[in-house]
Amino acid sequence: MKILFDLLPVILFFAAYKLAGGNPDAARELAAAWLGAGVAPAQAPILLATVVAILATVGQIAWVWTRHRKVDTMLWISLVIILVFGGATLVFQNPTFIKWKPTALYWLFGGVLLLSALLFRRNLIRRMLEAQVKLPDPVWTRLNFAWAAFFIAMGALNLYVAYNFSEEIWVDFKLFGGMGLMLAFVLAQGFYLSRHIEEETT
Repeated sequence: MKILFDLLPVILFFAAYKLAGGNPDAARELAAAWLGAGVAPAQAPILLATVVAILATVGQIAWVWTRHRKVDTMLWISLVIILVFGGATLVFQNPTFIKWKPTALYWLFGGVLLLSALLFRRNLIRRMLEAQVKLPDPVWTRLNFAWAAFFIAMGALNLYVAYNFSEEIWVDFKLFGGMGLMLAFVLAQGFYLSRHIEEETT
């Protein structure tokens, strides 16, 4: 359930984009009412989807705060990035900004993992998982760098899709491509780590 909650803004972004694209007249009228009469009809779906993603992220924060009186740092980071890139998309009515949003988030995560390890000798993946998994030190190091490389590669792949394919394909990739690649990476990593976990417990 938590993964669905974390993906809620992306899922709602996808749903809003598809719904608006399938109802162009209603999407144009709604976008004009919310964002001004100057909205280009072709941009209405992406702009409306951006509004939905921003509201969904704010709703996530409010829900978590109401239930737990504490919000994870990851959620705050996601909120700041969607407000900056989504806000720029709405103000300038330019979808380029929202297309850069996943890359900014991926590269931020990758950069933090990489710089923490190289500059401060802090393995953030180990800090998050060590209570659940016991691994040799070299494996923790490889794991941290693997996640950093994955995030950096995902950020680059997002830009490749955004600039080389249609907007609709990018929206599909944002949900299904990103989620599928993340799942494949986690599964591959699980197979790799299982050998080392078994070695440690025998």
